[in-house]
Amino acid sequence: MKYLLHVLSVFALVLVLAACGTAEEDDTAGDGEGDGTEVDVEEAEEGVEEDDTDATEEEEQELTIGASNVPHAEILEFASDQLEEEGITLDIRTFNDYIVPNQALDQEELDANYFQHIPYLESQIEEHGYDFENAGGIHIEPIGVYSQEYDSLDDLPEGAEIIMSSSVADHGRILSMLEDEGLITLTEGAGVEATIDDIEENPRDLNFRDNVEAAMLPQAFDNNEGDAVLINSNYAIDHGLSPAEDAIAIESPDDNPYVNVIAVRSGDEDNEAIQTLVEVLRSEEVQDFILEEYDGSVIPVNE
Repeated sequence: MKYLLHVLSVFALVLVLAACGTAEEDDTAGDGEGDGTEVDVEEAEEGVEEDDTDATEEEEQELTIGASNVPHAEILEFASDQLEEEGITLDIRTFNDYIVPNQALDQEELDANYFQHIPYLESQIEEHGYDFENAGGIHIEPIGVYSQEYDSLDDLPEGAEIIMSSSVADHGRILSMLEDEGLITLTEGAGVEATIDDIEENPRDLNFRDNVEAAMLPQAFDNNEGDAVLINSNYAIDHGLSPAEDAIAIESPDDNPYVNVIAVRSGDEDNEAIQTLVEVLRSEEVQDFILEEYDGSVIPVNE
């Protein structure tokens, strides 16, 4: 009997130890699977978050662009909805001069600017050593001649004072226009780089005042300074003047090299967002807006 009890006790002990061992193995196995599952979930969640971030960055991009108030910023504002559909948000920063927007672009405060024509851009690159590129032309702003006293260029008296921009890049443009109107003759081949010194014939003995900043030309007109003032269309429109209606003469848009462009730092002209910006600004929707909003005073281009 004692022997039987002893055997049963030993057998029971063996069962208890076996059960403990199985439980420990189960716990260990359970812990390992649990930890593994948690790590996988966390990694999966992190992966999803990273993927979402990457997708957002691919879908949405902000471009900071400097522009003149009129018409450039207004055109950009109109195009902003169309650009948002392409995943591009515009941060439009307005400037009222021709110097700071290029400085800001050079200092990487802007991704692009939209205010200047090609000859001015080229002159700024040469003068300041900017490493810029023309990403695409958008429109032309014909320069107009305005006068408080006279209704046509033919009415200008001998010795009339002509006020023009102090921007040398505009001088050839203005003088070529006056040559086309028959007021002066320039030396052969002077072209867009003509200066007052290139005037070969001046039968009316016109006096040229070229020391007024472009942004101040409308004020000179309001003050009745000079007999005629040549004003860039962006400043004229911003001042409430209609180049198509108020100017006594206006520059022809035909074969006009003074196309206003999107300027960027070299290399960025191949940026997909910049290319999309140019495509949208050249779209039929935006071009129709330019024609209707400015009634021929701003002329869209596709070059």
